Amino acid sequence: MTKITWKPGTLEYPLPPAMISCGTLEHPNIMTAAWTGIVNSEPPMTYVSIRSSRHSHSIIKESGEFVINLTTEQLVAAADFCGVKSGKDVNKFKEMKLTALPCSEISAPQIAESPVSLECKVKNVTTLGSHDMFLAEIVAVNVDDNYIDAGGKLCLENCKLVAYAHNAYYSLGRCLGFFGFSVCRNAMKINQRMKNVVVEVKTPKIELSKHRKPRRPLGSKAKSFGDKKFGRKNEAKSANKGKIRSRKSPMAKKSV
Repeated sequence: MTKITWKPGTLEYPLPPAMISCGTLEHPNIMTAAWTGIVNSEPPMTYVSIRSSRHSHSIIKESGEFVINLTTEQLVAAADFCGVKSGKDVNKFKEMKLTALPCSEISAPQIAESPVSLECKVKNVTTLGSHDMFLAEIVAVNVDDNYIDAGGKLCLENCKLVAYAHNAYYSLGRCLGFFGFSVCRNAMKINQRMKNVVVEVKTPKIELSKHRKPRRPLGSKAKSFGDKKFGRKNEAKSANKGKIRSRKSPMAKKSV
């Protein structure tokens, strides 16, 4: 294997194509940003990087608030639209038939159709070059209760979230493991077994339709079992039955 060295670039994929809502309920706006992620756990901190020329940049800079809404397969077309069109020209909520819901801790709206919405308050703005990074604290998390099971667990695997990689959107595939599975003996055994499983569908070497025995015509002496003796026995039985019926027949004439 040989690796080729390229010039510096942003090839860190996949990323979440998050829908960033901002503004107010009266004047809501949405932009799509892939440059977003978690930077700290306690307190929970996140960021979003936005070009200064974007309409949402001035809104977030002035209000100091925004919401990160996770994108699903059903929302991927809306996410793409919100990443192409500008809020200066169109009302993205109206065009994409999305619903703006109030948040609990901030004035910016959340997207009702998104399964998870993170309310964020800006703590710092850093100019990096092409983008300004808005460092923010997550002050509340809103979750669709349709994805919470009876035990109170959030089942994100049922949300059908999407990922963004190299200018394309992708649905998530099957689960490959859980956090810490590499040091769990039982999980490793199962994983090793699955690696050795090969599913292969083979075509038959002989076409059965060409090699089937022809059916015997009706009334043949031998049955389909191909046993000649069996056929002879049946023939004898049928002959005896005929003799018995002829003796008992009331229509038989007496000899004179």
